[in-house]
Amino acid sequence: MTAVDAAFFLLTAYAVAIVAASLFGGWLPSAVRMTHTRIHLAMSVVAGLILGVALYHLMPHGLARLVGPEAIEAVVWWTMLGMIFMVVLLRVLPFHQHDFSSGAHDTGAHSLSWMGIASGMSLHSLVEGLALGASVRAGGVGLVGGGVFLAIFLHKPLDALSITGIMQAAHLHGRARRMVNVGFALICPTAAFLTFWGVGLVGTGQEALVGRALAFSAGAFLCISLSDLLPEIHFHSHDRGKLTLAFLAGIGLAYAMHLVESDAMHGG
Repeated sequence: MTAVDAAFFLLTAYAVAIVAASLFGGWLPSAVRMTHTRIHLAMSVVAGLILGVALYHLMPHGLARLVGPEAIEAVVWWTMLGMIFMVVLLRVLPFHQHDFSSGAHDTGAHSLSWMGIASGMSLHSLVEGLALGASVRAGGVGLVGGGVFLAIFLHKPLDALSITGIMQAAHLHGRARRMVNVGFALICPTAAFLTFWGVGLVGTGQEALVGRALAFSAGAFLCISLSDLLPEIHFHSHDRGKLTLAFLAGIGLAYAMHLVESDAMHGG
């Protein structure tokens, strides 16, 4: 089995897990009453993990694949483009609310609200798929893609929860919620596979393309963490200690994966 084949099978396993996580998150509003504190603790961990993955995994590996004296500037530019893309996305589209615990959402949500949220989430998932496909292509069966996968895997239930939660609040039929949930769950893996094979078709320029894609994804992940997840929990006066510790735990997990990856690369 070649290295590309092994990476493809790993990506397939990641895709199956991401689809399952997304379907699970979309199913939660109709089956379980999520508490306000638990949702915010999960968001804090994921925010820290995504931030750590952007800084410890995506940016360094993007830089490693760009050569020459302008490599650092190229990484900065593509990271900035990723951030700008996500900022514009957050501003243009009516984006998501993760907290659908009892009393946390507006029960007067109209039937079209979920369309804007689903549109934003779909573009969001495309970027995550780009990050996953590029990182697996870059790292093969190593932990480069593993860090990105874990960040997406833990974040995806929150995304699906946002879509189906607002659909339930708008009193849409259960079948419609299930269909949208399945369609949304497939977006990220599809984008990941297209990126994985698309990069392979480039040939000699694939290293530079992967480097730019990783840097772009780092910018998007930074924005997701700092401009999307954290503001939803930042101003809550209750449970500050728990939320802060959960955020630091997410960063610590990303850094621990970075250390394991570094040891494996250097044979330590």
